[in-house]
Amino acid sequence: QLHLAESGGGLVQPGGSLRVSCAASGFTLDYYDIGWFRQAPGKEREGVACISRSIGITSYTDSVKGRFTIARDNAKNTVYLQMNSLKPEDTAFYYCAARLQPSVYVMCDLMPALYPNWGQGTRITVSS
Repeated sequence: QLHLAESGGGLVQPGGSLRVSCAASGFTLDYYDIGWFRQAPGKEREGVACISRSIGITSYTDSVKGRFTIARDNAKNTVYLQMNSLKPEDTAFYYCAARLQPSVYVMCDLMPALYPNWGQGTRITVSS
């Protein structure tokens, strides 16, 4: 059974860094686009970053460009989100999600509704 598990969340001060992981089990990530999404209290879930299957094309929402980096390690069946220069507005539950992608050269998408497989999420709080 397809399972995603996020880890690495926590409390960090503004300007700090954090790396969260998304470990997959029950399937191989090689054929899936993986996205990181977040949801703050009272707000809709939004796409933060995604990485395409195989050749790893990445996409980021504007508010995290230059600060966040998504990367995948197919050998470990894990996707990472490195977050630097964190801001209080980055506070949210962060989720990873997987989407089977038949095509190799297609850019991933940041729309949550396109991803059918989700982890349980990890909380990130940016506060002094």
